[in-house]
Amino acid sequence: MKNILIIGATSGIAIACARLWSSQPCRLFLIGRDPSKLAQVGADLASRGAVVAGHYALDLVDMEQHSAAIGAAQEAFGVPDLVLIAHGTLPDQQACEADAARSVREFTANGLSVISLLTLLAKPMTDRGQGTIVVLSSVAGDRGRPSNYLYGSAKAAVSAFCEGMQARLFRSGVHVLLVKPGFVATPMTAGLGLPPALTSSPERVARDIQRAIEKKTNVLYTAWFWRYIMLIIRHIPTGVFKKLKL
Repeated sequence: MKNILIIGATSGIAIACARLWSSQPCRLFLIGRDPSKLAQVGADLASRGAVVAGHYALDLVDMEQHSAAIGAAQEAFGVPDLVLIAHGTLPDQQACEADAARSVREFTANGLSVISLLTLLAKPMTDRGQGTIVVLSSVAGDRGRPSNYLYGSAKAAVSAFCEGMQARLFRSGVHVLLVKPGFVATPMTAGLGLPPALTSSPERVARDIQRAIEKKTNVLYTAWFWRYIMLIIRHIPTGVFKKLKL
């Protein structure tokens, strides 16, 4: 039975992944901010056949509590076989431009907190010599754009950190999968008017993640066409890029 730790367990993509994994024998430990939502998600997953070994509620911006949360998961089922880090926020870019403290908090939520968790998880998993860590970043980290560069810069930090960690942990038998979703229809993006042709469901993203785990993919763009959209965006000359409304 596979032991799975899900951080940000009440997010739309995390729930879709957990439901997919629940079709096979597994034990889940859920970490998230809202205890009532964690309980609801846990009950749903248990009804689908998963063993919910426990859950731990905390605001992941509070990095001093990360060690205790991961310790609780290890007490429940030992070192996890699979970790999904899926928490995050979608900041109001204009509000962040006007408030330095808010900018730092949002960067911490989307960037620094992920780096903290990865650092804490790496040692026990490398000591054991096996396992998979799945980290949700974003296509927004591929190039800073005026509409969301606070969010994008945090995700760029996560992506760069994961690329380095992939190379370091590869020798120990631990695989790091970096996931870069494009538009996904989740509660976090509700009301944004996303273009349907470019928008994926959480369930599609979850299926893509599962296939990428099986293939030991290093970087997953989901949906697949975002790799080419971002390739174009990255290669727009700076003089032109600054004039675009992206």
